[in-house]
Amino acid sequence: MARTEYYDDPKAPKANSIVPAVTVFVLDGQDRVLLIRRTDNGLWAIPGGAQDFGEYIAETAVRETKEESGIDVEVTGIVGIYTDPKHVMAYSDGEVRQQFSICFRARYLGGEATPSSESSEVRWISREELPSLPIHPSMQLRINHGYERRPEPYIG
Repeated sequence: MARTEYYDDPKAPKANSIVPAVTVFVLDGQDRVLLIRRTDNGLWAIPGGAQDFGEYIAETAVRETKEESGIDVEVTGIVGIYTDPKHVMAYSDGEVRQQFSICFRARYLGGEATPSSESSEVRWISREELPSLPIHPSMQLRINHGYERRPEPYIG
């Protein structure tokens, strides 16, 4: 299913749903962040997705990271909670979702970087490489906050 992201765009369609979702900020031993290249919009992002019924939200973070990247992680904290109503995602099925995402901090446990149906590429990316990649501003904000190692989670 195709997805178009809108950020502070007066032409964006009106949201018709809010879905609890996660993103996951994880670094390897060389301080590189795990990124996937999304198949639905071609942009680079940290792994993440929607919570399933019967699942704790931290389980969502672990599951989505494994599904999208092949990487096993353990949740260690929260980077922030992202709920900007000016950020909406329009899907080809007519859903227009207002952002509601908890970004977790996680520790790398193992696994091999492996693309999936949701990710055409999976890579560990250095901070120096980030500016050269197409990354949505809302995702870049999460990455920046993850690297800042704030004592309290971002709430916005």
